[in-house]
Amino acid sequence: MSNRLKSILFAAILCFVCSAILTTASTGLQRFQQQNMRIDRHRNILMSVGLVESDRRYAADEIESMYAEFIKPFWVDPDGNLIEAPREGENNLPLYTYEKDSQIEAYIVPINSRGLWGRIQGYLAIENDGSTISGFTVYKHSETPGLGGEIEKAWFQKNWVGKKIVDRDGEFVSVSIAKGAVQDMIPPQKQPNYVDGISGATLTGRYLTAGLKEVLEDYEPVSIKFRKNLIAEPPG
Repeated sequence: MSNRLKSILFAAILCFVCSAILTTASTGLQRFQQQNMRIDRHRNILMSVGLVESDRRYAADEIESMYAEFIKPFWVDPDGNLIEAPREGENNLPLYTYEKDSQIEAYIVPINSRGLWGRIQGYLAIENDGSTISGFTVYKHSETPGLGGEIEKAWFQKNWVGKKIVDRDGEFVSVSIAKGAVQDMIPPQKQPNYVDGISGATLTGRYLTAGLKEVLEDYEPVSIKFRKNLIAEPPG
């Protein structure tokens, strides 16, 4: 066997061995990766209702314990009713409730919006009045660091607390991201429906604004029920 053939054979065997090792490692770690992703989502849900702080580290079992105690997953049917499982043939939407002393304090809407470079995924929590935002978090995005990527920072997310998804007449208008500071850009009567924008990230704000409105329109039937005090306790 020539030296050239030996080299080719050695390279082929080496590539096969490395490929096998990487495949085995990837398969073995997949369960842990999925577990970490689930815990991160649970952490963001808890953060959206103020149960955990963004700048503090929590053990995985602590996150899971708080999630099990305070958060309940539901589905929403087309009429805005909370149901425990999706029904075949219906366009049911996922929703989470924050419960305390057997009362619903807030409900959490999953957000999946277009961004400048990819999807923006997070959670928007709304108080049980069906109108007031209690928190907003982002757990996955592809926006530019230092610009649109600021949507994941605590300073931006704190701007959402107390904002409204309805106008002064109680009509749904969603919540929008201003092109700058709200107090400088938006008339006083509309300021409750806007959050401060991110400098240099106008397109990210525009896409997220449109995505939020689309999502919240889908959840409007259940929001109306909360506004009318038709939902106070979890079903079941």
